[in-house]
Amino acid sequence: MSRTGGAAHGSSIGDLAAFSARIGADPCVIQGPGGNTSVKQDGVLWIKASGTWLADALDEDIFVPVALEPLQQAIHRNDPSCETCQDYVVEALNPRGLRPSIETTMHAVLPQKVVVHVHCVDTIAWAVQKDAEAKLSPLLSGLDWAFVPYIRPGMPLSRRIVERLQPATTILVLGNHGLVVSAESVSEVSQLLGEVRTRLHRSAREAPPFNSAALSRLAHETAFFVPDDPKIHAVATDPIRLNIARHGSLYPDHVIFIGSSIAVALTDSGIPLAHTIASLVLAVEGTGVLLAKGISKSGLAMARCISDVTARLQGCDPIHYLSAEDETKLLNWDAEKHRQAMAGGQP
Repeated sequence: MSRTGGAAHGSSIGDLAAFSARIGADPCVIQGPGGNTSVKQDGVLWIKASGTWLADALDEDIFVPVALEPLQQAIHRNDPSCETCQDYVVEALNPRGLRPSIETTMHAVLPQKVVVHVHCVDTIAWAVQKDAEAKLSPLLSGLDWAFVPYIRPGMPLSRRIVERLQPATTILVLGNHGLVVSAESVSEVSQLLGEVRTRLHRSAREAPPFNSAALSRLAHETAFFVPDDPKIHAVATDPIRLNIARHGSLYPDHVIFIGSSIAVALTDSGIPLAHTIASLVLAVEGTGVLLAKGISKSGLAMARCISDVTARLQGCDPIHYLSAEDETKLLNWDAEKHRQAMAGGQP
C-alpha cells in the first residue's frame, strides 16, 4: 500500500484512498484520469493530483497536500494563483512533486470534510440536456442538491458553485460535467453517491454488434487500429448514439483527450484513406470504431465514455453541447495542458 493508506496520513486518507480506488475502477463512475477526491485534515486539503488516476490510489501516492486556509483566503480575494493552486502545496509533504487537481478550488470552497467529484455516466446523461435542472428536480427530491450550469472548471466553476451553495448543500450536479457529493466521512459520501446514482440511473440502450473483420480491413496499413472493447464500437453501430456524438462535445474530458468531436464515415466512402483523418476517433457508421494508433490510455477511456453516455440518451433529448468558445477555453488552459501531457502512454 502507498503512503496514502498509511498511518502517516491517518485513517481518513487511508479510507479515502480505498474508496477512490474502488470508484476509479468503475468506468461508469470514473474514466481515466477524470474525477477527484479530497479530505480536509489538520488544516490540510489532501486532494488527488492532476493527471493521476483514482484507480491507482492504493498503489501510488496520488494525493497532494494543500494548505487549506491560505488557499481559501486567496479564493476569497480572487487571487490568480488559484488557477493552479501550486503556491499552496505543502512541499514538505509532497515528495513526488505532484500538482494539485484542476478542481482544487472547488474542493476548498465546499465546507464538508470529504468531497468526491465523479464523471458518473448516468449523471452526465442528465446534465447534458438543456432542461436538466427541471428533469432532475423530481428525481432528487428530498435531497440537499443544486444544479450548476456549465462553466469552465477551476476558478470560474468554483465561483459559480459559491453563488448556488446553501448551508446544507451536499450534492452538486454540474451541467455538461458530472456530479459532486460531500459529507463528513468517507462512509457517508459513499452512501450518498450510491443514493444519487440509484436515483439518476438510466438504462443503457443495446447496440448491434460491431463488424471486426470489416474494421480490420479498413484499418489495414492506416494509422488506425480496432479496439477490443465492444462498448466503444456501440457509438457507431447504434444510430441514436452516433447521431448525438457526431454533433459535438458533451463534457470537458471529451475535449481534452479525444478532441472536439469524433469523425464519422460511411462504410462505402472508400476509407482505406482513413489515415488522412485527423480525429483520434473514427466511427464507421453501422460497422464500429477505429482509433488512432497515437491515442493515449486516457483517450481510450474517453472513447468508451462517449459511448456509455450516449447509450443513456434518447433521440428526443434536447442536448446542450459545449460551444466552440467553451472548447477553446479548455484547450488553452495551462492546467489542462498539463493533464494532456501526463496522459501519454499507449493503450
